Amino acid sequence: MPFLYLAVGLGVAALGAAGYFSHALSVTRGEFASSTIAYEVQVHDLESQITELHAKLKSELERSSEYGREIESLNSDVSTYEKLSKTDRELLQKYSNVFFLSENFVPSLLVPIDPELLVRKDSDSQIHSNIKKPLENMMRNATHQGAPILVLSAYRSFGKQAGLKADYSVTYGKGTANQFSADQGYSEHQLGSTVDFTSPQDNGNLDIFEKSPGFAWLQEHAHEYGFTLSYTKGNTFFQYEPWHWRFVGVQLATKLKNEGKNFYDLDQREISEYLVTIFD
Repeated sequence: MPFLYLAVGLGVAALGAAGYFSHALSVTRGEFASSTIAYEVQVHDLESQITELHAKLKSELERSSEYGREIESLNSDVSTYEKLSKTDRELLQKYSNVFFLSENFVPSLLVPIDPELLVRKDSDSQIHSNIKKPLENMMRNATHQGAPILVLSAYRSFGKQAGLKADYSVTYGKGTANQFSADQGYSEHQLGSTVDFTSPQDNGNLDIFEKSPGFAWLQEHAHEYGFTLSYTKGNTFFQYEPWHWRFVGVQLATKLKNEGKNFYDLDQREISEYLVTIFD
């Protein structure tokens, strides 16, 4: 009998323990489920925050990039304006009975041409400072390649051009002089960017320069240094002058060469677009 009571007691205890553990397990499962849901909510909230932050970051980066492009554009504009402010606008103007150059205009800075490159070594021939290097490099390269050229005339002031034109008019008559010599204010020589070339063996005789190796070389290579022939055959301004070359910058000179055009064929607006790059 005591054994029966003991067995029953143990059974009741076991059932009680089983019930307790079952209840505890149920509570634990509930708490775990609740925690999991809370965790998933937190994860979802964090993912939403991360997505939002990513979108904000992307927006800020795009704005920063846009600001960068704006700053770059502004810097480019400033650089362009700075170049133009230091460049004589007259350098790419069309003259020769089209546009008058003031008697007060003098290039921003004139420098002497190396005497060894002059026909008259004791002359004071001058050129625009930014054109000196390409001019002298071109002439020396021509000489090294068997086509020597020398400068007969370069910068002429308004007054000097007036005196020269007067002398020509007396010598050849005004009508003839007008065919090959510009009036003061209409001469490209006043720009300080134009030169008359001759060959060493010609002794300054321009009439035979067209048949010289120097002229043939200039026709092929002058654009590489920024020079172009101003008065080609058939031009409507002056007689054909194979010796008269003007600096217009490498980009414009190359365009003229590649397209078979003359400087005076182009509209002034198109020409002026090259002013900012004339010395590049």
